[in-house]
Amino acid sequence: MRKCASYIIFTLLLAAIACACSDDIDIKQGYEFEVTHLPVPKELKVGEVAEIRCQLKRSGYYDGTKYSLRFFQSEGEGSLRIGSGEPLLPNDIYPLPGDTFRLYYTSGSEEQAVIDLVFLDSSGNEFPLSFTFNADTGGEEEA
Repeated sequence: MRKCASYIIFTLLLAAIACACSDDIDIKQGYEFEVTHLPVPKELKVGEVAEIRCQLKRSGYYDGTKYSLRFFQSEGEGSLRIGSGEPLLPNDIYPLPGDTFRLYYTSGSEEQAVIDLVFLDSSGNEFPLSFTFNADTGGEEEA
């Protein structure tokens, strides 16, 4: 009887180990993220440049994740650059140079300008950000 109980216990342990092992390893590759920034000017003169200092903040880290930027000029005129690079074309996708980066917006509007930024990762997550710059005409407003 003792020998039979040992076989039953051994068989149950072996079955439990076999069920616990799985080849299905779930590696999470897509994590939520956001892009924070320092304050930017609210008014710009034509030709004036606004520096937008940005920081990518991730909720998790996967080494293979790539981050990129797409921008739209929904109002006004101007140009946007990443660092000292060439001006970006609207609606094209550009890779981010790292977790900390600077964008430079040059106003070309005598009225309000609005730029909409969409940050993307290689897993399909997005983070939108929008900036509004009013025209700085140099005049004083009356109280």
